[in-house]
Amino acid sequence: MKVLFFTREFPPYVYGGAGVHVEYLAAELAKLMEVDVRCFGDQVEDSANLTVKGYPFDNPAFKDADGKLKSVFQTLSTCLQMNTESIDADVVHCHTWYAHFAGIVAKLCYGTPLVITTHSLEPLRPWKREQLGRGYDASSWVEKTAIEMADALIAVSEETKEDIIKHFDVDEKKIHVIYNGINLQQYNVTSKTSTLDAYGVDKTKPYVLFVGRITRQKGIIHLVNAIKYIEPNTQIVLCAGAPDTPEIGKEMEAAVNQVKKTRSNIIWIDKMVTKEEVIQLYSHADVFCCPSIYEPFGIINIEAMACNTAVVASAVGGIKEVVVHGETGLLIPLEQQKEAPFEPIDPDKFSRDLADGINKVINNKTLRETMAKNGRKRVEDYFDWIAIAKQVEHLYKSLI
Repeated sequence: MKVLFFTREFPPYVYGGAGVHVEYLAAELAKLMEVDVRCFGDQVEDSANLTVKGYPFDNPAFKDADGKLKSVFQTLSTCLQMNTESIDADVVHCHTWYAHFAGIVAKLCYGTPLVITTHSLEPLRPWKREQLGRGYDASSWVEKTAIEMADALIAVSEETKEDIIKHFDVDEKKIHVIYNGINLQQYNVTSKTSTLDAYGVDKTKPYVLFVGRITRQKGIIHLVNAIKYIEPNTQIVLCAGAPDTPEIGKEMEAAVNQVKKTRSNIIWIDKMVTKEEVIQLYSHADVFCCPSIYEPFGIINIEAMACNTAVVASAVGGIKEVVVHGETGLLIPLEQQKEAPFEPIDPDKFSRDLADGINKVINNKTLRETMAKNGRKRVEDYFDWIAIAKQVEHLYKSLI
């Protein structure tokens, strides 16, 4: 059997959870079948059962296009390019709306069965209009078209399945819940501290860690606003880069600068760090905080749990299926606006609640260590890529 992945992200160009998912799922599936990856970039790889080819995204034909629309035009162009080489795969598997148009074309032109993994859903990410302008209407159309014509859909959580049913005209029988996974050999607690030394983290003081992009979805501004309520002895390590827009980048910078006026132990690593670096940061953090306002799954939480770190996270989306309240971490209730942009009704209360949860875990060593141990076991029991790849293989076989 052979599967073709269409994806925007693939190493070394990975900036979010979907890219992490594709990287590890492709590697694990390659132990079971042929895997052909077509992605955005200049990657070239041909080894055993895995071949990878990148396609250019920066098309000079769109150099004069509207700034917010340019990425949409480039995306559609790259998706067409990915189809110009013939497709001999048994199944095409698409990841994120950026690659969905390639899947649409493949199904129509080559008749190949189409699988879509719903890493997130455009109707639940209205803040993308800040990034894409009217291009958000185009991305939403591409996503809707692909989802509704797919032969099978993978939802990364039960709540994501419910969201698909609510927002799209899809036969529920086509939706299969298959969780994200993690490489348990790679993501493991380490005693190395070179990354902490490099970024100036005081190893004698506790710290709370955030890892993620600077975007509305990840709720990082709410964590920054919570800092003034976190106990003064606790360091704040923000591993946050790749802002969605210049505006949210400036908002983040202003918020951090404001809180730094009264607090010196804030360390902002404003770039995407390597796996080795982030594993060190996870391993030595006393608490990992995930303040997302929308999160279909949240791979970062299982990364932290795999590295024996307690989690304090917002009780939204798939996070509620990953973090067990009181056992592997704390889930912080989030009362949200019912209409877009789904921000907290009372942002200050949400920030205070985040801080209270962080303080509770930091101040209770027994609770913290128990949560760390339970978190690792939960990841081992439910989120191993080996088992997840076999579930995906079974789904492919059902379509052939």
